[in-house]
Amino acid sequence: MTPCERMTMKGNKIIRLDVTGMTHEGQGVGRMDGMAVFVQDAIEGETVNARITKLHKSYGTAQMLECLKESPYRQKPFCPVYEYCGGCSLQHMTYEKQLQFKHQIVTDCLTRIGGLQNVVVNPVMGMESPFHYRNKAQYPVGFADNGPIAGFYARKSHRVIQADDCGIQNESSMRACNAIMRQVKELEIPVYNEKTGKGLLRHIITRVSQTGDVMVVLEVTDAEIPRLDTLIQCVSRENPAIRSISVHVNRDNSPDSAGKVKTVFGVKTMIDNIGNLKFHISPQSFYQVNSRQTQVLYEKVLEYADLTGDETVFDLYCGIGTISLFLAQKAQKVIGVEIIREAVRDANNNAELNGLTNTAFYQGKAEEVVPKLYAEEINADVVIVDPPRRGCDKTLLETMTQMRPKRMIYVSCNPATLARDLKYLCLNGYTVNQVQPVDMFPWTAHVESIIMMTYCGLEDKK
Repeated sequence: MTPCERMTMKGNKIIRLDVTGMTHEGQGVGRMDGMAVFVQDAIEGETVNARITKLHKSYGTAQMLECLKESPYRQKPFCPVYEYCGGCSLQHMTYEKQLQFKHQIVTDCLTRIGGLQNVVVNPVMGMESPFHYRNKAQYPVGFADNGPIAGFYARKSHRVIQADDCGIQNESSMRACNAIMRQVKELEIPVYNEKTGKGLLRHIITRVSQTGDVMVVLEVTDAEIPRLDTLIQCVSRENPAIRSISVHVNRDNSPDSAGKVKTVFGVKTMIDNIGNLKFHISPQSFYQVNSRQTQVLYEKVLEYADLTGDETVFDLYCGIGTISLFLAQKAQKVIGVEIIREAVRDANNNAELNGLTNTAFYQGKAEEVVPKLYAEEINADVVIVDPPRRGCDKTLLETMTQMRPKRMIYVSCNPATLARDLKYLCLNGYTVNQVQPVDMFPWTAHVESIIMMTYCGLEDKK
């Protein structure tokens, strides 16, 4: 088939496809006349009938219609709206297969992008029970024929799919959301319409502690919410687990807008535990969404840090100080760096809450703060870096290699940018000693990784 013929092919053509691989997003991959075709919900090793939905110059996308030859790893999704919802993408695959898939993602990125041909990736640390693990949820609010609804966005859209239950959200979270929505309907509180730009309530955000306490944030377009007192009274009476309700004013068309947050009921912060440590969680705090696996991840970071009590440790992108405080129990001093001012405030409060006095937290960009510390001859023996998905700034990587900490531990939620940064670090004197993936997000294609590196010198790299 010529490129011209591909471009003129109708989008509803049905093809038979042997699925020979998978993308890092979890789509099956097959070939049609040499061109890659991506099929949602197809698993490597299957043969499917699929309808072409879109053709580009070098690849196509297709919708699976029928599975002619099933993979032994295929299973029935446990969620009734899985076919439409964009929250999970791997429920059609057994959990055992998901862990193998995520192991392969990390391996592929480190070898193909990072050029690390001899690295050994440890088996993914999965969950014994990978259900109801999320301690935070963000439910968009929309409309259906029967009135306002809350749930999750459909795949690749902002159309809201109603979800009264969810197999990965904490059950207390769903109960809180449902209680809020009953009062929204009863009190006729206006719901935001993304098409018209009118309405009030955009999202219902919940956080749940390991003790079952619930914090609710109502994201709205205006601080004046009609019948708010009645809503609070009714919801708190119906669901005593709700310990806090705040209002986040967001007038921009963005769920991440940093608008004003005001607590209108209950406590301003919620206390949660990870291991033997306690943490104040505020409505806008960054906090790992899987509490059970967070402890697994932090204990592995602590193991890799191999602290004796004499070290100065840098914890970069430290958030509210969760990893910092774990390390402070074993280190001489921990210096945390975080760009968000409120998170630095929370980190200091958390250090005080746990009686730890050997910490110092700096507010600012890591790529600006760390070079200043280095210029002042404040060096680190061990560096922990846990950057956002885009990875580390090059200036920060350069400073870290100049500082030459004896150990560096990189925690990453994006295997591709992780591999890019590791390539730079390895070219500048570091060796990868351990690669440990952790499954923080079961039933999705996301995977967290912990990398332990040691400095061996540029001479050994030649």
